[in-house]
Amino acid sequence: MKIEILGTGCMKCKRLAKNVESAVAELGISAEIEKVEDITAIMDRGVMLTPALIVDGELRVSGRVADVKELKEILQGAN
Repeated sequence: MKIEILGTGCMKCKRLAKNVESAVAELGISAEIEKVEDITAIMDRGVMLTPALIVDGELRVSGRVADVKELKEILQGAN
């Protein structure tokens, strides 16, 4: 599973990254987590609001910080 966290490094982006790491750890799944901070790379993915979460190429969250519970549901559905 590939998880991309898109954001310019703001506090919300960092909080989403931490929540993703917690969700992955709690689920005990194997995932490649990549932080994308380059604004051009973010826009190339069609994302206009950050923070954003892409799981296996599919935009799942944009413009807000998902909590650990929601992230676990998203990640379980992606398996």
